Amino acid sequence: MTSMTILTEADLRKIVTLDLDAVACVENAFRRLATEAVAMPPIMRLDIPEHRGEVDVKTAYVPGIDGFAIKISPGFFDNPKLGLPSVNGMMVLLSSKTGLVEALLLDNGYLTDIRTAAAGAVAAKHLAREDSSVAAIFGAGVQAALQLQALALVRPIAEARIWARDAVKAERLAGQLREKLGILVRAETDPAKAAAGSDIIVTTTPSTEPLIHAGFAEAGQHITAMGSDAEHKNELAPALISLADLYVADNASQTRRLGELHHAIDAGLFEAEADIAQLGEIVAGKRSGRQSRKDITIADLTGTGVQDTAIATLARDRGRAAGAGTIFES
Repeated sequence: MTSMTILTEADLRKIVTLDLDAVACVENAFRRLATEAVAMPPIMRLDIPEHRGEVDVKTAYVPGIDGFAIKISPGFFDNPKLGLPSVNGMMVLLSSKTGLVEALLLDNGYLTDIRTAAAGAVAAKHLAREDSSVAAIFGAGVQAALQLQALALVRPIAEARIWARDAVKAERLAGQLREKLGILVRAETDPAKAAAGSDIIVTTTPSTEPLIHAGFAEAGQHITAMGSDAEHKNELAPALISLADLYVADNASQTRRLGELHHAIDAGLFEAEADIAQLGEIVAGKRSGRQSRKDITIADLTGTGVQDTAIATLARDRGRAAGAGTIFES
């Protein structure tokens, strides 16, 4: 007889939160990706264009971690018009030793939200100036809110600007974050003004046209692009990639195909075979990060299977410790 633990979104929200432990969990996953023989196949994606839908499947086996996750992550971006969330999905955690299913995490995308925000914190921790205090967040969804919360864990954020195509949503989110974080947060209707004077810029949208243009960039800024996890998505102008002092990928093979980088390559502004620094290499000390206060740095984060395996095993361990979930025996 074998047993499997079923953890619902409600269970998971009680035991896994966006905190320094979650950031450390994801940071360690990036380190392992750079230093160990991780098996991480390319992302499998199914597009359903007539409903603005896509489904990503990610997985990774990480030596030294006793489980591996397979994540099914649908994103249907017209869902809010139907009163439904745009992102949902689940993770299945299997034993690395036996292949048996250990846990079914019915998170509706919650764990992906947490690990994605944590990745943003890791990027800022290793690439943004230590005294970065002003953030500009592009987008007004769940991930926009989480990215600002994540930044506040690793940098002394005292002021933030929120820009979104929907000004009402931007205003609403700014109010919520002012109350939650106790810092100055305002909505900004002009993207250039939102970026001006910011120490860190984070983009969190499914945009197919650049939101951040080369002329927005200022010396010393760090930019993290979170949204471009498909070939047609594009948040940063290709020229911005080429002018940055340091471009960093979460996974170079992915960003050459899915991320902001591939738009710069297609535009002839970046060498396709150029040597690219990866975030895990910087975390592990194998590559250098920011070299000066004036550097413009960019992190191109497309999402990796190692992050999913890391957050899924953290959820399983915390679930066991808390006695959470429902045991299913077969």
